Amino acid sequence: MTPRMTRTGLALALGCCLIALTGCSKTDTTPPVAAVAVTLNKSRAAVGAPVEFSYRFEALPGASIQTDYRVFVQVKDADGEIVWSDDHYPAVPTSTWKPGQVVEYTRTSFVPARVATGEVTAFVGLYNDDQRLPLKGPGSGREPADRSYQVATLQVAPESEKVFLIYKNGWHKEEAPANAEDPWKWTQQSAVLAFENLKADLTLYFDYDARPDVFSDGPQTFTLTLGNQVIQTVRADSEERRLLRIPVVAQALGTGNLAELRIDVDKTFVPANLPAGGRDDRQLGIRVYHVFVDRR
Repeated sequence: MTPRMTRTGLALALGCCLIALTGCSKTDTTPPVAAVAVTLNKSRAAVGAPVEFSYRFEALPGASIQTDYRVFVQVKDADGEIVWSDDHYPAVPTSTWKPGQVVEYTRTSFVPARVATGEVTAFVGLYNDDQRLPLKGPGSGREPADRSYQVATLQVAPESEKVFLIYKNGWHKEEAPANAEDPWKWTQQSAVLAFENLKADLTLYFDYDARPDVFSDGPQTFTLTLGNQVIQTVRADSEERRLLRIPVVAQALGTGNLAELRIDVDKTFVPANLPAGGRDDRQLGIRVYHVFVDRR
């Protein structure tokens, strides 16, 4: 005689059925709609350094994506904790992808200050609300059931390996709201920072945004000057963050032990004087998220 099933046994059985129905297996057997690969421009980067993520999606035969999906990017530490993310829409909307089409683009992301040194691993996927698309990840192994695909690793080095910046005059205090990915500093009309003179060619990364909406006579213009040499003049005509990559030759750094970068903004605004009001009476120029000196 078959023994009567207890309540506990019945609950366990129902749980197993639910797991089977939701596809909580170790392998995703759904045909993939696209192949994904991501390469990084460096294998090691200090905390605060820029890293270029180059994405490649190839729509596979028979693929048909009806909705515009976002790319999720999750960088995890050795414990599997997400320490860094960069969700975004791909360069070409997924709803327009055709079988065989290749979509390639590059985005720059800065290693957040909260990331500890050691190896981190990048995972990507495509999602819309709570739905993820099946993809073919790098290699020929089994595809993960959670549709999160391991694509790259990076060794995070300590801050001591980067060129330190000295924020001199013309800067407001750093701001870091709880819901912000990156902290920032507002400039005044003129702001100066200094760094070690490497006496070698380098690349200057300058990550900023502005408020062109508050000016009735046209957006701000600002200049970046090293020593006495203007290295870039920028029309700040967008509220979206922009990243400048400026090659700098060694001669522009001068002969001193420190090089100085000056940011001069042609006009500023005071938030308290705007229609929305408020109590912020600071004189604000542009908002700067990252400045990074990269050895070539």
